[in-house]
Amino acid sequence: MRAMPSISRRSPAGGFSLLEMLVAISILGLALAALYQAASGATRNVRIDEKYAYGTELARSLLAEHGQVPLAGVSKQGETAGGFSWRVDARPVDLRRSSLPMGSLQEIEIGVSWLDGRKRREVVLNSVVEGAPL
Repeated sequence: MRAMPSISRRSPAGGFSLLEMLVAISILGLALAALYQAASGATRNVRIDEKYAYGTELARSLLAEHGQVPLAGVSKQGETAGGFSWRVDARPVDLRRSSLPMGSLQEIEIGVSWLDGRKRREVVLNSVVEGAPL
C-alpha cells in the first residue's frame, strides 16, 4: 500500500491583512472627522451664545438707564469697544383717547447689533416707559 502524500495545511495567520488594516484606519478617520466637526460646532455655538448674552445684557442695561425719557422722546446710538452697536428710540404713545397728558407714556425700542463673521446679529427690546420733563 502506497502512502498518500500529506497535504500541508497552513494555519491561519495570527495578524490582520493589509485590507483589514486599511478598512480599520478608514473607519477611524471618519470617526475622528465626525468628532472634530462636532467639537468645532459646539465651540462655535458657545461663542455665538456668549455674544447673544452680552448683547441682551447691554440692551437690558440701556432699558434700565432709560426708565424715564423726555416728553418729546429720545433717539440715541453708540458703539461699545467690543464692536457692539446700540440704539435707543423712544416716541410718545398716542393717548388721544386717554386722560393722561401727551408724552407721559413712551414706546421705547432698544437694539443691540454686532457682526458675527459675515452675519449681522441683533437683539431688540420693546417696552413702555414713563415720559417726564427732564
